[in-house]
Amino acid sequence: MSLYVNWPKRSIDFISALLGLVLFSPIMFILMVPIIISNRGHIFFIQNRPGKNEKRFRVIKLKTMTDKRDTEGNLLPDSDRLTSVGKFIRKTSLDEMPQLINVLKGDMSFVGPRPLLPGYLQLYNDFQKRRHEVKPGITGWAQVNGRNSISWEQKFEYDVWYVDHCSFLLDTKIILMTIKKVFKREGISQEGQVTMEFFKGTNNKSI
Repeated sequence: MSLYVNWPKRSIDFISALLGLVLFSPIMFILMVPIIISNRGHIFFIQNRPGKNEKRFRVIKLKTMTDKRDTEGNLLPDSDRLTSVGKFIRKTSLDEMPQLINVLKGDMSFVGPRPLLPGYLQLYNDFQKRRHEVKPGITGWAQVNGRNSISWEQKFEYDVWYVDHCSFLLDTKIILMTIKKVFKREGISQEGQVTMEFFKGTNNKSI
């Protein structure tokens, strides 16, 4: 692992997250009003996710879906729970803003593989598990190369490529590409899905 990952990257993350919270706090407070109305008082979506070396942490996002359930108590499909304000927040990636708190705490970095569900850990092959050799990020190489519009396998290949090539210049490039993607609103969802279908494992265990 490069020296950049072990020291300068964390310092840059901490300072940038602190400045980001100061700058974006007014926007978050404004968004809280329609979110409270749409989600019956619930503002944040908080969920356990595996981070570096698969250590669990609680990721924080603005809540974009209701908790509506069917008669048997099961959550309704994402498309039925996504609120109007939630659609706007997702398209503009504003739901990611609270993750600046995760970056400040050191659970996440600005750039790295996206933190996914804990249930996926048992489905990864040895190659895919390498995505946990670095801290997860708010954005990443897979995010700027297709995001939710590419296959899981391709996404993991991008994640591991980032692990092997992480550098200050690459992180800067990814952040600039992310800004462009946000304005163009590309790759937000997989075709036929509101977000991305669940990962079910890879048949070819060597990829």
